[in-house]
Amino acid sequence: MSAPSIAQQVTDFTSGFEAQIGDRLAGVFAGEQADLRNAGVPDAALGIGDAAPDAVLVEVDGTASSFSSARGEEVSVVVFYRGAWCPYCNITLRSYQEKLLPALRERGMRLIAVSPQTPDGSSQSATNGSLEFTVRSDPANRLAEQFGIVTEPSVAARAAHTDLGFDVADSNADATARVPFPSVYVIDEAGVVRFADVHVDYTSRTEPEQIVDVLDRLRGR
Repeated sequence: MSAPSIAQQVTDFTSGFEAQIGDRLAGVFAGEQADLRNAGVPDAALGIGDAAPDAVLVEVDGTASSFSSARGEEVSVVVFYRGAWCPYCNITLRSYQEKLLPALRERGMRLIAVSPQTPDGSSQSATNGSLEFTVRSDPANRLAEQFGIVTEPSVAARAAHTDLGFDVADSNADATARVPFPSVYVIDEAGVVRFADVHVDYTSRTEPEQIVDVLDRLRGR
């Protein structure tokens, strides 16, 4: 039997999570997700044909390195995620480890995950998900800002987070609550965006099979 899709895993998780936190908090998060969907993808978000920007990222050991060096000269799949605290991100990264990374290795392509959390948070993401691909911190969302995909939890959502015992700002390298929209970009060898999938609703993610299909179509161009 094949492993369940990200969407199915999210559905299963959400059902149990909402039962655990109760109707009030579940309603807060559902309202936030509806507001995000209604607002849509920002006009400033990079799209197909745009040049990928560069920024200094931080490795899990605290070493600074550029986004361009992480990409190298290979086609790269770049995943922006919110942080190790986000269960939907963890589901997605584990799925990419299991389903996407082997396909990329076969094709000589790279997988890079980027979040605004501290290097310790990036290390936690890599360890908890047994991730074998590149994981980098993007302090102050400098790279995500250039991609045009930065947002912030609503006041009500942050209050709900507090009720659950955490604050996004405690996980971020710049001590703010700003996070990227969960997004997948495919960047070619020349640094040009060839695929962009920005999810304003953080419970929705790009399936591995969709990414592989895009890559194979690009290889046939």
